[in-house]
Amino acid sequence: MKNLLFYLLFFPIFLSAQINESDTLRVKASLSLTGFYQSGNVETLIFRAKSDLSFKPWKDWVFKNQNSYVFQEFGKAKADEDILSLNFLYLNPERKIYPFVLGFVSTNFRREIDLRYLLGAGATFQILSKKNNWLKFSVSSEYEQTDFSETTFNYSEYNGNQSINTLRGTIWVNGKYHVFKEKVILNHEIYFQPSLEQSNNFRWQADLGLELPIWKYLNFKINYRHTYESIVIENQKQEDKFLTFGFTLKSYQ
Repeated sequence: MKNLLFYLLFFPIFLSAQINESDTLRVKASLSLTGFYQSGNVETLIFRAKSDLSFKPWKDWVFKNQNSYVFQEFGKAKADEDILSLNFLYLNPERKIYPFVLGFVSTNFRREIDLRYLLGAGATFQILSKKNNWLKFSVSSEYEQTDFSETTFNYSEYNGNQSINTLRGTIWVNGKYHVFKEKVILNHEIYFQPSLEQSNNFRWQADLGLELPIWKYLNFKINYRHTYESIVIENQKQEDKFLTFGFTLKSYQ
């Protein structure tokens, strides 16, 4: 039983994939629920949930929603409880250049973020647009507010502030490629998000994936994610790295 739980933790099924909003399918959806529990000398509880949804509410519009929840507890001490909701509304995403509006909401227990939200708009440029290979470059601008539970930061100029507000600019580079006669799938989601008002306030994330198709709806996946946030609570590390192995199960080919 313990061996089974071990594999559920380190080889979870990710029932989600990088959704291309320019696809012609009217509805695309997926859901993931994974977890791990161990008791005895070491007590560990991990629960992860993720959902992806893309649909066309009107003829030329596409709404894309991604939600995730993570809870981790080690020795009855909570290590993580994070919520993330990403929401995009695209106009004419089949075109070479198309606009979008976005709204993000998140919390992060480890970084002591009670609530963060972003509202903004931008445009996407389709550099490569084929059925199985695509590359997109996007730029956007957002208003962001982040509410912290602590007020002592790694940069003393922010000390005493419960909330940090700023205008941001974001550069996004997303792509997916089928190579070696479609035996290997490479994908990436990368963004850089500097403040337009504070030079030391920026973040970036690189999410890189390699998939090996097993069945038309199932791929084995290796995923690496590297995140960096410049402003953190004092004594916290600015970087996080995640390497995971699992499966991608999707409702579409």
